[in-house]
Amino acid sequence: MPTPSPGSPALAAVVTNAPTATPVAEKSKAQPKPQKISNKKVSPEPKPVATADASLVGKVLVYNDGGRFVVLNFPIGRLPMLEQRLAVYRAGQKVGEVKITGPQRDDNIVGDLSEGEVQPGDEVRER
Repeated sequence: MPTPSPGSPALAAVVTNAPTATPVAEKSKAQPKPQKISNKKVSPEPKPVATADASLVGKVLVYNDGGRFVVLNFPIGRLPMLEQRLAVYRAGQKVGEVKITGPQRDDNIVGDLSEGEVQPGDEVRER
């Protein structure tokens, strides 16, 4: 068969009828779909933060009804300051208020009952 010359209609027919299929190996490969890119910043969920409870909490050791004073016990190194007022709680309910007056010995300190009532075992804490 003769070779068509450039520019001849026969060459144009051969070029336009050329196979356009891709090889079998390439057809079997799946093309990944393009992902949409967003300009929005996605912030990660905030992590929970645990903080130590630094509130001042103690217990009533002794109550003197005649002098209306209490002896309070606190964790070592966590005593209230003089003149500080603390709330007194019993079973989760506020029942009184104490004003710290001193003296202090070890982890015990004395306070005056300024309002309400108190009994040994009650909890005292910052208001």
